[in-house]
Amino acid sequence: MRQFTAVVNPTAGGSSGAAALLQVARVLREAGAELETEYSRSLAHAQDIARAAGERGRVVLAVGGDGIAGAIGGALSGTDTVFGLVPAGRGNDFARALGLPSDPEALARLLFDGRPRPVDTIEVRSAAHDRTVALGSVYAGIDALANRHANQARLLRGAASYYAGGLRAVTTWRPVDYRVTLDGQEQTVRGYTVVAANSAFYGSGRMIAPGARVDDGLVDVVMIREAPRRLFFTIMNELKSGAHVGRPEVQVLRGREIRIESDRPVPYGIDGEVDAVLPVTAKVLPGALKILH
Repeated sequence: MRQFTAVVNPTAGGSSGAAALLQVARVLREAGAELETEYSRSLAHAQDIARAAGERGRVVLAVGGDGIAGAIGGALSGTDTVFGLVPAGRGNDFARALGLPSDPEALARLLFDGRPRPVDTIEVRSAAHDRTVALGSVYAGIDALANRHANQARLLRGAASYYAGGLRAVTTWRPVDYRVTLDGQEQTVRGYTVVAANSAFYGSGRMIAPGARVDDGLVDVVMIREAPRRLFFTIMNELKSGAHVGRPEVQVLRGREIRIESDRPVPYGIDGEVDAVLPVTAKVLPGALKILH
């Protein structure tokens, strides 16, 4: 019998986490699974719950958005604990990258019958994060500022909040001089953003790195260089399809370890959470997390 501990972020997606879990839990229990539910007070508390459940041999489910998915997945990276997602947040980008079904019954069947598969995680180090582990991406620049605005939005949800946050960020943004060191090779970039992507998606379905794969042992590094503001809005719209990577202002590289520095304080984000500024170092941990997908 598969035993689950579901860790719920009660604020994710407008308090929809508990509602999303109810539908999945019913199918799991009908199939014969045993499930317990824990409500987290913070991301750190969610990590503590997850570690304790993993030590008891339980499958840990993160119920919420990319923030709690990244926090719990990061806490379980490098362990034998099996991890699963019940998407119920604003963005759900890592779930999207995994191709998880949106239908609760189909998702429950996958969680009950599926076999865990290894995926990569990203070790992140900086002055603010002595060591943390991310799932989806580390992004520095205008997108981190837009993400911060989206997180503060009260009336908008999903992609609309990210688009509004992006508009607000662009109006005050000045290009940054970045120094990017990828696997020991250094280059300078003047522009809008640098993203180290394990997952193709961020910002509620925006395909920042169409070629990124969660199990290839690499991050895709996407750099958007300085461009006229009106062209940046065009590039922002092209993120819906990934067409932006064909533009000369966009450069995509691949590697295992990246350090991002800047000529002024620039915010960076990790899996939907923005609480620090550059510099930051990100390193791929190949196959470090066992996940049902």
